[in-house]
Amino acid sequence: MKVMMCCAGLRNLLQGLTFSAKYYSKHNPAQRVCPYSEIGPKKCHILGCSKSTCTHRTAPAGSILPRRFFSCKQEGTKVSSKRKQNTSIVTSDLLHKNLLKSEQKNWNNISPTYKAMTKRIKEKLEELHNTYTLNSRSPRMRFGENVYFEEDGCIFLAKADDGEGNAKILFTVEDLGFSDAFIQRIRISPDQRYMAISLKSENSEEATCIVMKLGNLPVVEKVIPSAFSFEWAANDVLYYTTQKNLKCQNVFMTTFTYQKHTKLVYTEQDARFFVDLYCTKDRRFLTINSNSKTTSEVWLVDCRHPFESPALVQARTTGVIYHIEHRKDQLYILTTYGEPAEYKLMKAPIGSSGKENWQLVYALEKKTKLVDFEMFSDDCIMFLKNAAHLYLNVISFVSYSVQSIKLPTWACEFELESHPEHTTSTCYFQLSSPVHPPKCFAYSFKENNLIEQAVQEVPIITNCHTTRLLAKSKGLSWHRDGCQQNKLKGLHDLRACIMLLHQLGFSQPKHTALAAASAGGVLAGALCNTDPALIRAMVLQAPFVDVLNTMMKTHLPLTIEEQEEWGNPLEDEKCMKYIKSYCPYQNIKPQRYPSVFITAYENDERVTLPGILQYVQKLRKAALDHANRTSKKGNWIPNIILDVQANGSHCNSSWEHSLNEVARHLAFLNRELEEVCHPQHHSKSCK
Repeated sequence: MKVMMCCAGLRNLLQGLTFSAKYYSKHNPAQRVCPYSEIGPKKCHILGCSKSTCTHRTAPAGSILPRRFFSCKQEGTKVSSKRKQNTSIVTSDLLHKNLLKSEQKNWNNISPTYKAMTKRIKEKLEELHNTYTLNSRSPRMRFGENVYFEEDGCIFLAKADDGEGNAKILFTVEDLGFSDAFIQRIRISPDQRYMAISLKSENSEEATCIVMKLGNLPVVEKVIPSAFSFEWAANDVLYYTTQKNLKCQNVFMTTFTYQKHTKLVYTEQDARFFVDLYCTKDRRFLTINSNSKTTSEVWLVDCRHPFESPALVQARTTGVIYHIEHRKDQLYILTTYGEPAEYKLMKAPIGSSGKENWQLVYALEKKTKLVDFEMFSDDCIMFLKNAAHLYLNVISFVSYSVQSIKLPTWACEFELESHPEHTTSTCYFQLSSPVHPPKCFAYSFKENNLIEQAVQEVPIITNCHTTRLLAKSKGLSWHRDGCQQNKLKGLHDLRACIMLLHQLGFSQPKHTALAAASAGGVLAGALCNTDPALIRAMVLQAPFVDVLNTMMKTHLPLTIEEQEEWGNPLEDEKCMKYIKSYCPYQNIKPQRYPSVFITAYENDERVTLPGILQYVQKLRKAALDHANRTSKKGNWIPNIILDVQANGSHCNSSWEHSLNEVARHLAFLNRELEEVCHPQHHSKSCK
């Protein structure tokens, strides 16, 4: 489990549910607010269309659109191929810089239009944040009598029975010389002599792991650059993975005894697989997890013998995903193995862990989605979703019973407490909805009941409630049936949802906006090409808009890893034609497009800037060509805007940066949807 103690990005606000905005404070769990609650009672609808989770294993493919190469060969002159290539790269870079400069100038001219509204929305978001995060706090990690936690870049130590008012500061991020970084992950050695933390800036995907030797005066013991995940296998034995070009394929072990040394213990050879580490809840095993989009493999390191070679649980089998937990010499396996190909809980003896020995413990009911899973000493809890309703199943390993607990009907999302104790008798979590601030709940294993936090209900919006709608479409098992040759099913799903909202009168095309990020940009961009009349405006965040060219460039960091998701057009002509049929960039044509606001980042390693620049240029030209062809009086021309941020990255931004970004997005949508009622505003801006 990761300890997320910092801003995960206010930019995710527009990726939430209807009329909701999701954001994180510097050290608080997710909060939901409604930015439109006091902006104006307009009949508008914002749809989320994000498919990115900001983790490497599920994130979209990397760079978009390769750079063009232009020949510089002159008639009668021989130019070496190396010189040609170098010159063409220089030409491509110059083209990129010119496009960037042009878009930056365009944004500087347009941005004053949104300045006043952006300021108002930002103030409202800050007000809502301050209102609903007063009682929130960062995750606490308890080790015996000691409690560790982080606040504002400071690591604190408190006694469990002494209250946190007497907590002392162990060290700060600034003490380590990383004033512009946030703490992403914390791991404490079993004997509490060492603490490993990862520090990450908002402008980079790579983190630095710093190992501190705790005591009266904590000191830096080791600095590990480009570290992704790490876990303590023993008191002074740390395993960690390193990240290079968005890939993690090497696992190292380092010791902090008198014979200090570091060695490579595992290497993943298949570029489709990504490696991370996790300790079982009882700390008996450290697991080395190698995962692709569709297949996984786990190796075990016995924490009682951390220097022995890792042992394989089950060799990778195409299409089978599995994760490992441990209890009393039994491996508990959460896996998709067997039919139906949904998650189920199985178990096997440690010494006979092959899948032929896996025994079923619990299988999910049909049409039920596993949202999260947590293991405890005598029980496990599964957080489930069925027909959009949340509930939890408590599986007892003592009585061999399953207790199903219904959660409040208003709940739309939940967040589990970080690092719950393995032997605890209570499981804590938060529930929220677009109109309910996060509320704390707990399940007591002893009392076998749900405990609700005794606080006064203060809905974010009065006189509002959440309604769940199910739209009929052509895709059922949405993820497995939506890969490779079935990608168009996702487009059918999105279209069906929007049309249902229109049919039921919740909205209409001129009052509907679409927000998407990362790989969600594929569906949003495709919808704009096939059904532009369904929406009025669209906000795209670092969108993946040129699938075809990206998947044909295997030198890009994530292309090979993403082949299981999108296919391999280099080896399959049918795949190439299929990708081309829905790829947003490839299918732009002269027609009436909705207004579009795109945010991109100069340092984005996953979705690089050149492709987005060319997408914007092509989209803008198509919209203008259509307007010129029709040449009707008062013809509407969409606003197509690109905001390129020098700071920020694909997955992480500072609190202030994210706040400004989301405020700009909402100001743009507010203006576009307002112009439906006041069209004279738009005609002036078009002039």
